[in-house]
Amino acid sequence: MNIFITGGCGYVGTVLVNYLLNKNHSLTVLDVQWFGNYLKPHPKLKIIKGDIKDIESISLEGIDSFIHLANISNDPGVDLDPNFSWEVNVLSSHKIIDHVVRQNVKQFIFASSGSVYGIKDEADVTENLKLVPISTYNKTKMVAERVFLSYKDLIQIHCIRPATVCGFSPRMRLDISVNLLTMQALTKNKIKVLGGQQTRPNININDMIRVYDHFLNNPSLESGNYNAGFENLSILQVANIIKDKIPSDIEIHKSNDPRSYRQNSDKIIKTGFYPQFTVEDAINEIISKYSNNKLKDLDSYYNIKTMKKLFKNEITK
Repeated sequence: MNIFITGGCGYVGTVLVNYLLNKNHSLTVLDVQWFGNYLKPHPKLKIIKGDIKDIESISLEGIDSFIHLANISNDPGVDLDPNFSWEVNVLSSHKIIDHVVRQNVKQFIFASSGSVYGIKDEADVTENLKLVPISTYNKTKMVAERVFLSYKDLIQIHCIRPATVCGFSPRMRLDISVNLLTMQALTKNKIKVLGGQQTRPNININDMIRVYDHFLNNPSLESGNYNAGFENLSILQVANIIKDKIPSDIEIHKSNDPRSYRQNSDKIIKTGFYPQFTVEDAINEIISKYSNNKLKDLDSYYNIKTMKKLFKNEITK
């Protein structure tokens, strides 16, 4: 299969590209590479260093499926320059899907976010609940979904709403909850928990890429939104799992993020997908990589630190 991936040099993208190459697919990756490129040369891999806003200049001839991962991610990154984030996350969406359809690609997969639901009182958050996003980042994901799904009569559209991803990637991120708390324990023997009682869904990065592969292998699945989160844990529960592996003090601080919800992923499970990896697996892998000097606590693994430097250099101009 010929697959085009935006954001293929990112945290999830890097693992996904390597996984799909091992399955003998031919891949084209488009990535601006703000955070570097950790992909190794491969005869079936073409890497384009470029901006998704310029997608119309890139031929998609022969592409079977298009996976759109690229975006300004998470609340702090989006809040650095909301106008620029709307341009990248939303205004580019119309350019991308229109170009994909005109180039006769058969399937479009979008990496949305489980955070589009906002604060929910329901015991299980399913895809049919009303979206009440509470941050600019959440709103950009919601609007992008609606742009893409407006084309579902012309192309198969699968919008995936992932839980918080955790686990190791060559293009590591240490600014997402499980990874962050694990690194704090490894480097400081202290775990700083903000709030602690909020329940959040999680997904191991190895299951995240299996979700995308599942839709690649089942392109005729009904167009629409699909949750992808399989472990609903409080932040304090995660901290205690880590503490059991790395003796640490847990410090609880007030949080200004009230989001708390339990993601229900029965819809994707009914299509035949079953998770194989856990939060504990992710923690174990991070510990192993750190212990074997294959992972360090670097500023480049924190998106906001890198982006502040980029924006200071007027990247948006």
